[in-house]
Amino acid sequence: MADTVIVVALLLVAGSATVAVLVRDPARQALVLAVLGVVLAVLFTAVQAPDVALSQLAVGGALTPLLLLLSVRKVRRRKGRDR
Repeated sequence: MADTVIVVALLLVAGSATVAVLVRDPARQALVLAVLGVVLAVLFTAVQAPDVALSQLAVGGALTPLLLLLSVRKVRRRKGRDR
């Protein structure tokens, strides 16, 4: 059972990382990176590394995508003001 969870998590990591690379819109990339962070946290939990999973969930699943979204929002606002 545990091997199945690890294999599924690895496939989800590979899929979400590929989607993150292929998506063109920065806001969507940030959302896909959030999904990737959560999937990595699940993978770390499955391989018995709960401390790493909690760190990944906080940083990769929440903080980094939030900072990216705020940056994209600020850049788009400035771009609109310059016109």
